[in-house]
Amino acid sequence: MSAGHSHGHHGHGHGHSHGHGGHSHAPDDFGRAFAIGIALNTVYVAIEAGYGFWIGSMALLADAGHNLSDILGLIIAWTGATLAKRPASKRFTFGFRGSSILAALFNGVLLLVAVGLIAQEAIQRIVYPAPVAGGTIMLVAAIGIVINGATAMLFARGRKGDINIRGAYLHMAADAAVSAGVVIAGALILWTGASWIDPATSLLIGLVILLSTWGLLRDAVMMSLAAVPEHIDTDDVREELEGMEGVAQVHHLHIWNMSTTETALTAHIVMPAGHPGDPFLVMVQERLSARFHIGHSTIQIERGDGDCHDDCD
Repeated sequence: MSAGHSHGHHGHGHGHSHGHGGHSHAPDDFGRAFAIGIALNTVYVAIEAGYGFWIGSMALLADAGHNLSDILGLIIAWTGATLAKRPASKRFTFGFRGSSILAALFNGVLLLVAVGLIAQEAIQRIVYPAPVAGGTIMLVAAIGIVINGATAMLFARGRKGDINIRGAYLHMAADAAVSAGVVIAGALILWTGASWIDPATSLLIGLVILLSTWGLLRDAVMMSLAAVPEHIDTDDVREELEGMEGVAQVHHLHIWNMSTTETALTAHIVMPAGHPGDPFLVMVQERLSARFHIGHSTIQIERGDGDCHDDCD
């Protein structure tokens, strides 16, 4: 019985094919993006919350709360991305790659909590309305469109290859859209004088956050449960392996995300003629990397007749 191991340099361990171009520069670029995004948004939250309290605008306070949750989310995502680059140790043999999955999961939960708080306060303000200054709301929210839009663009190129970066991008893009909605709400308040528009807008903000977060949270939960990545069909992988010369059967096939960018596989391959040598293992790893973007594969070769015994899949 022999085992073959890939070392992750086949296909660079990407969970998606989109992430190859310029990947070697990504960590530094996104580190800078996180720093800039956190700094810009911290200043803006202070301004928005200050004006929200000053003029009594629930929409501005809700948006400030949303932006504050995104600052915390960016910090969590940055921490996850940084930890994911730390080397393996005797205790953590995979390194801290999984921390990027935890970061995405915490990020999603954080936004759901923010939605609950916003909705609670908005409902109270609808029941007990108060006048607000529509012009000030428009001006402050317009600044938010610029800041959030610019921050989103810092993460735009990494959003397809890494769920953690995608979370940061989605938060900022949603914030820009929300700020645009607040500008419109301010204009409607100026035009009609209806104070209920302000808390109603904050409820819509909550809905936007919920919709933008749900996919991220679902993916993060699936990854944390070691589910097979969505872009991979287990039957296709089995068919690919069983179609190789000399292979009678594949069992104990497991595919999961090691991190938000890396996919791993383990499998037992039954070959009645015995182990064909290292070139076969290299070919398996290259095929898995090229077709399925699985960069970390561990293959165990077993002699046998292909009959399924005991604990096959």
